[in-house]
Amino acid sequence: MQSPEAKLEQLGIVLGEPKAAVANYLPYVISGNQLFISGQISMGADGLVHGRLGENMTTEQGQAAARLCAINLITQMKGALGSLDRVKRIVKLGGFVNAAPDFVEIPQVINGCSDLMVDAFGDKGRHARSAVACPVLPLGVAVEIDAIVEFE
Repeated sequence: MQSPEAKLEQLGIVLGEPKAAVANYLPYVISGNQLFISGQISMGADGLVHGRLGENMTTEQGQAAARLCAINLITQMKGALGSLDRVKRIVKLGGFVNAAPDFVEIPQVINGCSDLMVDAFGDKGRHARSAVACPVLPLGVAVEIDAIVEFE
């Protein structure tokens, strides 16, 4: 079985340094054998991905933004646990999409994150999830996603 880090490398994904919190909260908290990761926003090497789905972004652009959130979540996992091999299960994702009032493809947008979790972690990446629309997100980003992860 291939490690999550090897799978990410095959996908051309290089994990950088975990992002610091931008306000009065911690990037993650460990309680027992669970890792609670604060919301990770759609930010990549080129900066923040701003926009509102159904207004000035397509579903596909939203999925790409959600994938950036997944990369940032995985980066936090590695920073907190030292190795992605310690991940026992992605338990739950909470997805938030900056969306126009009539945009209804919220689950499809968050699939951009969910799909990468399964690609990286296999069956351990299958998770429970919520996906909701918001009229605005911090810093005007398109997507924000948080996670609960079980580890050993």
